[in-house]
Amino acid sequence: MTKNLFINEAMNENNKNYSLAIKRVSPIYQRDSDLRSEFGRDYTRIIFSQAYRRLKHKTQVFFAVKDDHVCTRSEHVNLVESISYTIANYLGLNTELTKAIAVGHDLGHAPFGHGGETIINDIAKSNGLDSFWHERNSLHFIDNIETLEDDEHVRHNLNLTYAVRDGIISHCGEMQQMKIKKRDQAIDLNDYLTPGQYNPFTWEGCVVKVADKIAYLARDIEDALRLKVLKENKVEVLRMSLNQLSEDYQFNAINNGTIVNYFIQDVCKNSNPDDGIALSKTAFEIMKTIMKFNYQNIYIIDRVKIHSDYVSLMLHSIFDFYYKYDLIAKDSNTNLINELLKDKEQFPNTINGFVHWLEKYSNMKYFKRNEIYQNKVIYDFINDDQAMIKSIIDYLSGMSDAYIIQIFNELIAF
Repeated sequence: MTKNLFINEAMNENNKNYSLAIKRVSPIYQRDSDLRSEFGRDYTRIIFSQAYRRLKHKTQVFFAVKDDHVCTRSEHVNLVESISYTIANYLGLNTELTKAIAVGHDLGHAPFGHGGETIINDIAKSNGLDSFWHERNSLHFIDNIETLEDDEHVRHNLNLTYAVRDGIISHCGEMQQMKIKKRDQAIDLNDYLTPGQYNPFTWEGCVVKVADKIAYLARDIEDALRLKVLKENKVEVLRMSLNQLSEDYQFNAINNGTIVNYFIQDVCKNSNPDDGIALSKTAFEIMKTIMKFNYQNIYIIDRVKIHSDYVSLMLHSIFDFYYKYDLIAKDSNTNLINELLKDKEQFPNTINGFVHWLEKYSNMKYFKRNEIYQNKVIYDFINDDQAMIKSIIDYLSGMSDAYIIQIFNELIAF
């Protein structure tokens, strides 16, 4: 293998597109003593955000398990950060950029994993909104939802660089691509209509995209074994089938360390600026085989269907609970906030959290927004009939699994 094949392609000051890559929607304040690069600033802005903190209580695959060693969404993004760092560092790319994209790539992921994403998408579409998919929702959260306090305790949006924002919406880990080549043109990221519609604008974004797939392949198998969803004999059959695909490498075990190392080595060996961030044909077949195994034995089993029904009940119930207040306020031409607060004593957590959400992001009648909120207004209740629906969808998608269960339990308790 040859190191630093991409050193002249790295997104740094020597790259012809660097000024575009570090562009922000609006100028960001500067401290004379700041030691960080632009991408380094993005990294810390992301890990300081509340959405990043909530990832520790969001499902990766298995939900609400009372086991500290089962992977959460937080651990997943850390694995993606580690894998993408190793690959980018070997290839000579900008590791600060891969770190920022990796830790931010799932900030807008739905609670309860991909099952929760499907349910929120159903709710959104049945109420007249566009499709919900987590890559775009992650961009929505870093652009419009997440805020940081300045030195005066005033809240502002994260305002991240174009390259980080692009890498986040372009990361789709469900696509099967043997080679990923960056696109040459910058686009308006709001033009994304479907997951994976465009390849990333930077090679660093391409690295994160392949790292996202590498990170979950064997980790999901480990968790399934631990929770007795899988038995060792099935994994042994998988191991033998992988060894039949490969002449140069034989798997002695199927675990996270072995699989991650195999794919990192293969990507570093086969990637170059002409072919892109690439897998060998053998490694690509091995990746597809593991993904197929996981779908058949982990992701679409009967227990997952039962879990999805439970999650659907909770998400639909919470959505309906909040939406009825919008209908009441419209029928009576009253203040939505006041209508919600009438039930505060009976449902304190359910009401208080959502009222705070509306106060932070809304423009509505009979309401003066607190001056500490200098972030974007994204729900225009005066001019947009769908403002309430949008606010509930965003609120649900940002919740952790634990918080949804808490709210649901409060709604059904007497």
